[in-house]
Amino acid sequence: MYKKVKHKLRKKALERKFRREENYLSLADFDSTKKGVLIVDSMVPEYDRDSGSRRLFHIIEIVLKRDFNVFLMADTNEYRFKDEYCQKYKEMGAVVYVPGLDGNNKLIDREKSIQLIAPHIDFAWLHRPDIFYKYYELVKKQSNAKLIFDMVDFHYLRLKRKWELSKASELEQEMKKYLKMELHNAEMADVVVPITAEDKRELLPLLKKKVDMAIVGNIHQFKHENLGFQNFDQRENLLFIGSFIHAPNLEAVRFLHDKILPILLKELPALKIDIIGSYAPQEILDLNSENFRVLGFVEDISEFFNKAKLFVAPLAFGAGIKGKIGQSLEFGLPLITTEIGAEGFDFSPYEDHMIASMDDPIDFAEKIIALYNDEKLWRQVSNNSEKILKPFSLAQIEENVTKILT
Repeated sequence: MYKKVKHKLRKKALERKFRREENYLSLADFDSTKKGVLIVDSMVPEYDRDSGSRRLFHIIEIVLKRDFNVFLMADTNEYRFKDEYCQKYKEMGAVVYVPGLDGNNKLIDREKSIQLIAPHIDFAWLHRPDIFYKYYELVKKQSNAKLIFDMVDFHYLRLKRKWELSKASELEQEMKKYLKMELHNAEMADVVVPITAEDKRELLPLLKKKVDMAIVGNIHQFKHENLGFQNFDQRENLLFIGSFIHAPNLEAVRFLHDKILPILLKELPALKIDIIGSYAPQEILDLNSENFRVLGFVEDISEFFNKAKLFVAPLAFGAGIKGKIGQSLEFGLPLITTEIGAEGFDFSPYEDHMIASMDDPIDFAEKIIALYNDEKLWRQVSNNSEKILKPFSLAQIEENVTKILT
């Protein structure tokens, strides 16, 4: 009750502020003859900070290219709204919701904005389970839009894998919550969008009725004109990239620091591991040292991909496609990961060199050292990157998205 009152008071204060600033919002800057797609995510997609946002950015590009209107909204309280990424999407041609006043000096909140654009929405692409669960009834009530549940990854499966490692009761409760939510969403949606065939395969037996599914993975294009690409003998050190909002990345970095680095330094005493990622908590920042460099968010990561000798991603749990793996392959950077990290990718014929188990840190470290020191193998793995990425080409994902929007 207190939170609701506080939220209402803050919205009223924001409304008064906007009146003083004469901050008005128009959601009418679009071609009403075109079909429209409402896209809602937890935040305005930060395409340069995490793989889920990067994937959604490319989906928005595709939808605009197919000549739809795009109405983009973040599930962010109006008084906490940040405009950092909105301009980019406006420049692309999307209609982006930001809080403002209507002609009667009343605040246009998220619910009101959906009511205003509802006659122009043919599809509602609701990104992540919490977002679908929160918005689908409102969209259904206000419009005749086709409801699309974009799972991003199968959250229940990711949490189940994490729970299996610890058997923590709070994880079990969260796991069951997401299973109930995701099954409900799937049955309410017109189309369910898993990110991998593995996620689809895990979801299907749990459903009580037949649902329409269409896989839309990450988009990864091999960089044929990567002018910064360095040869084997010009490279050094290891690289890890991942947003720290995502729990598997926290575990991966701790494992690298606590279990792998000490073994590696015995064989490669000058080795350094670079850790790049947004929103690093203090416990990760405190790991920073000469050999373990915690760099935080880096705007241009291409230099790191082109100078590192190996990418490492010891992921103990998760689901769906791991964007960091695809990014490494885009740059032709050989990598070592786990079976969880490799999900959705076909590493053949080099699986044995690229996949290691976290149950045996010594074996994991030895695989890193072997690939780090073997130039011939390194080149073979690097040259195989383009083949691995073929299923994730822009053309393939565009075809899949277009089929959904029909």
